[in-house]
Amino acid sequence: MADIKTALKITFLHEGGYVFDPDDPGGETFKGVARKSNPNWIGWNYLDEMKSNSDFPECLNDNRRLHDAIVDLYKSNYWDRVKGDSIENQLIANKVFDIAINMGPGTAAKLLQLTLDVTIDGRIGNQTLNALNAANFELFMSEFRLVIISRYMAICKNRYKSRKFLYGWIKRALS
Repeated sequence: MADIKTALKITFLHEGGYVFDPDDPGGETFKGVARKSNPNWIGWNYLDEMKSNSDFPECLNDNRRLHDAIVDLYKSNYWDRVKGDSIENQLIANKVFDIAINMGPGTAAKLLQLTLDVTIDGRIGNQTLNALNAANFELFMSEFRLVIISRYMAICKNRYKSRKFLYGWIKRALS
């Protein structure tokens, strides 16, 4: 079964530090945690306390409380929602988890279900897990990456300002 610690290492490579890009609909973001999507996350309290530090935002990277809060949020709101512990292949679990953080767990589940050609309901249950764990790895990953890129393209068609993120998103999908 897959391990969240391994998946976190991959996601942290994609999710940098503190960003507050006016073109990002998630608004203020730290390591992939968007304030608009997670307004009640305890980490925002820690982060807001540190905004007056002279070395902000660099000081955020070494804050243990903040790091632990991110890991807790990622586990409960993303890893557990995509049933990461039940995915047999670590590389697949890494990708599903990473996309859940980038697009939300419901969207990640729908893209996964679309790829697997199972009922699309946005929740990963036994049908989805059984199909995923039985899938041919290379074929699945190729198709899943294409479905993810297609979603990114649709976002850019519908939200012009997001086009500046497209290259990074495609790199992320292919990684």
